[in-house]
Amino acid sequence: MRTYVERFLLYLQAERLASAHTVAGYRRDLTDALPYLARRTDGKERALAPDQLTARDFRGYLGWMKERGLSHRTMARRLAAWRSFYRYLAREGEAKENPVLAVRAPRPSMRLPSFLYPKEVEPLVTAPAGEDALALRDRALLETLYASGVRVAELVACDMGDLELGPARLRVLGKGGRERMAPLGEPAAEALAAYLERGRGRLAGARKTAALFLNSRGGRLSARGVRLVIDRWVKKAGLTRRVSPHVLRHTFATHLLEGGADLRSVQELLGHASIKTTQIYTHVTAQRLQEVYRRSHPRA
Repeated sequence: MRTYVERFLLYLQAERLASAHTVAGYRRDLTDALPYLARRTDGKERALAPDQLTARDFRGYLGWMKERGLSHRTMARRLAAWRSFYRYLAREGEAKENPVLAVRAPRPSMRLPSFLYPKEVEPLVTAPAGEDALALRDRALLETLYASGVRVAELVACDMGDLELGPARLRVLGKGGRERMAPLGEPAAEALAAYLERGRGRLAGARKTAALFLNSRGGRLSARGVRLVIDRWVKKAGLTRRVSPHVLRHTFATHLLEGGADLRSVQELLGHASIKTTQIYTHVTAQRLQEVYRRSHPRA
């Protein structure tokens, strides 16, 4: 079975143009089940053919995940990975049926995304100040994340040629190899221009790299590096909440909807394949309206 899994992962990478992050997620979700599914046949780990497994096997795997205390969201995601895997096997003629279709996944509880209020965003994105090369980079980085709502993996993959400053926008390659243009506001454009003029060259030194955002050694800034940058300035800004790159993405979407943007436009800006993924932000804005009502109405 491991051979089939590796072939599927190669297919995702080569034909579906899935990101390294997506492929790694599928690898974790699929390989988690292999020891259990092997035990379901004869108690020993051995090579399995896809047609040997039944819906009963996957129901047992679901029970095993419950015993280990995995969340409903994780269990549902892992079963979804196996459904996708069997669809691939059917197309390749390696499996006649998809046994996971008969297994009902637990419904994940809806977890509303965390976001920042405008009064929290302002001190964060303006916290990097001065002419230090890293401060110029960090200001541009924070402004870009909030202005565009791009995923951190999309941002660190951007090269110099992906940025346009008039009008300001960033070309990003999203999930499934879908390309989109992310518009940037004036503060982000100004911060990026300052970084390119007075910061990036000092970071690059003698190194030649196409990467837009550089680390202190002149190489491409990593996703982990972005998280460390955010952590540093969250502390400097005096925020007590945990802020990740994805929180800034959630903040971007929430503020757009609250400002009157329609859901379909927000879907395009976020690069969501389905509007169902974007609809969670309507719950966020509705919840916030309830909070405002309870605080403001004398008889709430």
